[in-house]
Amino acid sequence: MTYCVGMRLDAGLVFLSDSRTNAGVDQVGTFRKMYVFENPGDRMMVLMTAGNLSISQSIRQLISEHVGDGGKSIWTATSMHEAARIVGDAVRTVHARDASALKEFGIDFNVSMIFGGQIKGERCRLFQIYSAGNFIESHNENTYFQIGEAKYGKPILDRVITPATPLDEAAKCALISMDSTLRSNISVGLPLDLLVYETDQYAITHFATIDEKNQYFQMLRNNWGKQLKSVFEGIAAPVWDAAPEVADNVLSSTNMHSKPVRVDVPASLTVAKKSTPPLQALAQQENQGAQP
Repeated sequence: MTYCVGMRLDAGLVFLSDSRTNAGVDQVGTFRKMYVFENPGDRMMVLMTAGNLSISQSIRQLISEHVGDGGKSIWTATSMHEAARIVGDAVRTVHARDASALKEFGIDFNVSMIFGGQIKGERCRLFQIYSAGNFIESHNENTYFQIGEAKYGKPILDRVITPATPLDEAAKCALISMDSTLRSNISVGLPLDLLVYETDQYAITHFATIDEKNQYFQMLRNNWGKQLKSVFEGIAAPVWDAAPEVADNVLSSTNMHSKPVRVDVPASLTVAKKSTPPLQALAQQENQGAQP
């Protein structure tokens, strides 16, 4: 499986991908899923892939070699939108060539991609491309995309990332998002590829391959866990069955009449209650025991 996240910010772009692939519990491999198309001074573009590895590698190779009508290619596209269309066309080409054969073997045509970067003359742009070759673009209302095992790392992104987030803060948030995914899903694994691009540089600003020995990532993992635990322990426990004015953390107040939905006990299991007072019942038992 895979987890990749790409962010489009006012200051630039951040990309992070893992490198684990698996076709079963005993077929685990390491394959890098981030590809850079860079012509320094003119363009810098990044493609991250999830899904069937053979499909994504075929698409990547086709993108790098393809030259369309009028000499258009990933290297000569005049806008990121045009470059995204070239990527989408490559997805459709591979689908037309391989989808039917894969289906005969019970394999779905499964691929998704994050594609972003900057071409000289326009702003940074970020796209998510689907198996049909269609795509959507990131805007300020949705400034990041995820592919693969997205659910574990999404909450921290939703709480922290905005267009104004600085690049280093966004990189830190992406790594925390990845750490949450690594802890919760064994199909995502190290090493990681982290790329940071600053607007108008037209070349990679920072890049790091992160393994289990990386100093910063280990510090982040340890401190994030400790900070989460500290914040959790600092939140007051709930107060039950109290008036709201007693405390700020009343969970159920005395004027709330909520009750659970109870299922009736079957009549065959209902035990009739005796009406004999406890002391009288005890006296009767002692009298019965004293009879010869």
